[in-house]
Amino acid sequence: MNTRNYADILGARVDLVNTRESLERIRSFIVNQQSAHVITLNAEIVYQAQNDPELLKIINGADLVTPDGIGIVWAGRRLGYPFEERVSGIDLLYLICEQAARENWKIYLLGAAPGIADEAACQLAQKYPGINICGTHNGYFPAEQQQALIEEIKGLQPDVLFVALGAPGQEYWINKFRHVLAVPVAIGVGGSFDVIAGIKSRAPEWMIKANLEWLYRLLKEPSRFKRQLALPKFVLLILRRSLNNN
Repeated sequence: MNTRNYADILGARVDLVNTRESLERIRSFIVNQQSAHVITLNAEIVYQAQNDPELLKIINGADLVTPDGIGIVWAGRRLGYPFEERVSGIDLLYLICEQAARENWKIYLLGAAPGIADEAACQLAQKYPGINICGTHNGYFPAEQQQALIEEIKGLQPDVLFVALGAPGQEYWINKFRHVLAVPVAIGVGGSFDVIAGIKSRAPEWMIKANLEWLYRLLKEPSRFKRQLALPKFVLLILRRSLNNN
């Protein structure tokens, strides 16, 4: 029986979970060997899904969808759903790795530019002594190498596969191959490897707590401006939906 408790954000199902509950759910996926797909969802992807039925289907078919981004939390609260907090991809990655070091879960890092996943693995090994990172691969693999990559991951049998191929490409990739890979947990983490490897910096703690991480990223990467034009459009859709609900 499906007992998931979720919010409906413009047709996308987002689980009403906090960080602790998300980690507990992920642990249960590993214990039960589920081949679960975890999505950390932001407003930009929900807006994109309004014109991409396949993406919306992938989101709604995932085993856990967390509210990554203040836009999703704001939208949920505006529509009457009791979101407690953001559950971002990079925060979840760190917590999973901390737990992995304690429980000997095997981790595989896939994505980012050549060398970045390797450096991220080194940084995680320093941060979480004893962590078992069983393999890494960059995200710039040609189509003819994809089958060999899949066979490598299958052979190493990681418990958690972090995929940093950018959203929503990483969601499409995980959805296509997760049952073939038979990895208990596959989760898209966007640009997290770049941050972990020290290539990019994360917002200061005060900006994260003030829900201004999006602004920091925009100031550091002005090229994101065009992508973030989706946010005011997302806000308008939510306001219209909330008015129609009243």
